[in-house]
Amino acid sequence: MSTFVYDGDCAFCTSCAKFVERRIPTGARVVPWQFTDLDRLGLTEGQCEEAVQWVGSDGSRAAGPDAIAALLASSSRRGWRIAGAGLRTAPVRATAWPVYRWVARNRHRMPGGTAACSLPQDMRDRRYNPSNG
Repeated sequence: MSTFVYDGDCAFCTSCAKFVERRIPTGARVVPWQFTDLDRLGLTEGQCEEAVQWVGSDGSRAAGPDAIAALLASSSRRGWRIAGAGLRTAPVRATAWPVYRWVARNRHRMPGGTAACSLPQDMRDRRYNPSNG
């Protein structure tokens, strides 16, 4: 089964994942990296901290907007698949990465975001789970 991995400690990311679960019919699992066996998926915490991740059932991998494109392409609805294909075109993809990085840096300012969204994982662990750090 394909898996889309996001940051479950980020309220903005979680809101986006809930949108996907409600609106984008896909056979992929949509899971927070904090509650996923990253080793089984061949991912690291660092990769998941940097961007959303896609691990396809065929072993394919993608990150950031490429992962979002793969998720959209996996939808059973034609409109979402077209959006995924559009996100993969060269001109859109060239713009998508800088926009994705800007959103990632500012996710704490996005609707549904919180101050915790702006902190690196090790700082979140120390602040919100003092027994872990």
